[in-house]
Amino acid sequence: MIKFIFDRIVALMGLLILWPVFVIVAVLSLIKMPGGPVFFTQERVGRGGRLFTIYKFRTMAVSHDGTSVTVAGQSRITPLGAVLRKYKIDELPELLNVLVGDMSFVGPRPDVPGYADLLLGEDREILQLRPGITGPASMKYRNEEELLAKQENPHRYNDDVLFPDKVRLNRYYLHHYSFWKDIQMIVCTVLGRKMLYAGEWI
Repeated sequence: MIKFIFDRIVALMGLLILWPVFVIVAVLSLIKMPGGPVFFTQERVGRGGRLFTIYKFRTMAVSHDGTSVTVAGQSRITPLGAVLRKYKIDELPELLNVLVGDMSFVGPRPDVPGYADLLLGEDREILQLRPGITGPASMKYRNEEELLAKQENPHRYNDDVLFPDKVRLNRYYLHHYSFWKDIQMIVCTVLGRKMLYAGEWI
């Protein structure tokens, strides 16, 4: 219950404080990335496998290949989009998702349909969690796009290495939940610092 209340109060406060940033990014998007919407929306898998619409600032060109695995340096990411991604500004609209209860501040990143469907057996228990803006897996792989760019086959590396390890971390989070660890993860995410979690630095 404390997590539920915390999420909504802080999300509302964040939206009230950061609305000037929303306006600035919107204006820059219209100037630097004309011909497309300011916001990027997509169906993601939420708690209990329910689909919801996630909101982000658009960072890609209107026409791209539609793949869900993004690699650093891809031409579909615009120069402005690269800056928004680097400083995680593109994820600020997810505060709306937290406010309405589709997401939490801390939890597994919400996958697109197709990846959540790959969860089998006990791994499906992570669907009990609300997806998060940040979380242990997001923190460990905060430089995921750069890591994928170094791989010969980014899609295979994502499916065979990253995805299973993210599931492992998210299952650990489910079974070792701590509100104070949530606070620590939020602070470390904002400050760009690492923390010790599940026996490793993330």
